[in-house]
Amino acid sequence: MKLSTRCRYATLALFDIAFHARGQATQVRQIAERQDIPVRFLEQIFQDLKRAELVEGRRGRNGGYSLRKTPDQITVGDVIRATDGPIEVSFSVDDLPLEASASHPGRPHREVPAALWSEIGQRIAAVFDDFTLADLVARAEAAGLSRDEPALMYFI
Repeated sequence: MKLSTRCRYATLALFDIAFHARGQATQVRQIAERQDIPVRFLEQIFQDLKRAELVEGRRGRNGGYSLRKTPDQITVGDVIRATDGPIEVSFSVDDLPLEASASHPGRPHREVPAALWSEIGQRIAAVFDDFTLADLVARAEAAGLSRDEPALMYFI
């Protein structure tokens, strides 16, 4: 299983919102600068995240994107499904799925390995669902990453 660049960037973007935004909407440009992601590509990714109901967008002067759920409710598995589709693990193009092997009575020896691959795939999907954005934020805090403080504006 290989995660796409789209998925990795989406994870970075959602982590950025969870870590830096403090409940406020964050503009794509700010996330792109902090995470070194091309703005146009990030805008496309946010459309996927919006469709998956992981973020909501607001237009206007104070607009941007914010999380639709709390960071502890959004899993890495959710991000993968939003950007790459269902989590499927492929071990070999030679292995037939369990259902297909039943239609080939001369190949019963494939049923046991196919069932094993299926179970391993389900366990891998469960691991992705065990990690949340809150876990990423906690790791960042433990590593001593600093949050961007809003710049103070002085008027004279």
